[in-house]
Amino acid sequence: MSFCLIILAGGDSHRFRSKIAKPYQKIAGKSLIEINIIKARKFKQIKKIILVYNKKDLKKVKSLKLKNVTLIKGGNSRQQSTFNALKHLKNQKGVSKVLIHDVARPNFSLRLLSSVIKHMKNARAVVPRISIQDAIKQIIDSSKEEYIIGKKRDNLFLTQTPQAFNLKEIFHLHKTNSNKYRDDDISLFMDLNKIEFVEGEKSNFKITDYSDFENLKNIYKSKQSVGIGFDVHRLVPKRKLYLAGLKIKSKLGTLGHSDGDPVLHSVADAILGACKMGDIGQMFSDKNKKFKNIRSTILLQKVVEQIKFNGYFINNIDINIITQTPKIKNYKNKMINNIAKLCKISKDQINIKGKTTEKLGVIGKEKAIACEVICSVIKYD
Repeated sequence: MSFCLIILAGGDSHRFRSKIAKPYQKIAGKSLIEINIIKARKFKQIKKIILVYNKKDLKKVKSLKLKNVTLIKGGNSRQQSTFNALKHLKNQKGVSKVLIHDVARPNFSLRLLSSVIKHMKNARAVVPRISIQDAIKQIIDSSKEEYIIGKKRDNLFLTQTPQAFNLKEIFHLHKTNSNKYRDDDISLFMDLNKIEFVEGEKSNFKITDYSDFENLKNIYKSKQSVGIGFDVHRLVPKRKLYLAGLKIKSKLGTLGHSDGDPVLHSVADAILGACKMGDIGQMFSDKNKKFKNIRSTILLQKVVEQIKFNGYFINNIDINIITQTPKIKNYKNKMINNIAKLCKISKDQINIKGKTTEKLGVIGKEKAIACEVICSVIKYD
């Protein structure tokens, strides 16, 4: 089965009440849009991704620099936005089924998405649902304060996204029944017996107001882990000096199997430690000749690729560079820019401090440079 995922982010976020629209709010440096896309890319069945955006947010969505994502301008309603995406897909080859998902539900699990895709093999539509456990009341006449007390909830349930459909069928339903559209796409089905329901997740809640977003941040905080990195290299003649991937003009350079960059080595070790994935020595053994004199920029990029494959993303990096010379303040901004590019995070997620040993020990005598790093990561799963 080949799917296209349509992510709906075309709303105006008026209930969210923030200067930054809901889809562009970030957790660990990733917007809600990116978190949804990161999870979707785990599934080989999803061949195409469409993001439906609000026209007023064009600059914001372009600033995300999303790769292999088709951008479609949204309409004045959820239904119009969905239909715009479906019209684009109508004549596309290679996709027969579609997943429609609200950007405001980024906390779905990979298990849930897998279940929706799996059940679509023999179904016309698949929708996650959860039962209602709270007591239900219904207003009959608000002016008289008349209510139905103890309203039965046995036949009531809540639906969630992502929802899966046959592309041709959902396109036809949107085209011919737009006046019957309500709050999601299964509202177009007159007979719910045609739909296969799967068990939804309480954690897959919809972010409507800012308090919902705060709850989501708290959930991801609980998934946060921290790692420590440390490295020290001897300073010797006839070697180049690399710090944070920058070549520093110096009479002395660091001795090491690779290029001897203590900053990037410490960053890599801290990241691996936070992700419980061993250390740089295990991943790039100094017994292996292919790593002889290799640039540490290459090693760090490989580490970042590996942790992303395992669902981890960097939250922040705090770095102490311990050296008598050179003066780190002269290079700090360039170092931050370089590490941000290598780790594919924003500059404001990185902090660098230059420290000396007050001329004490081998570092104080300019015979070595050391670095220590603390890094926190978050797992999107």
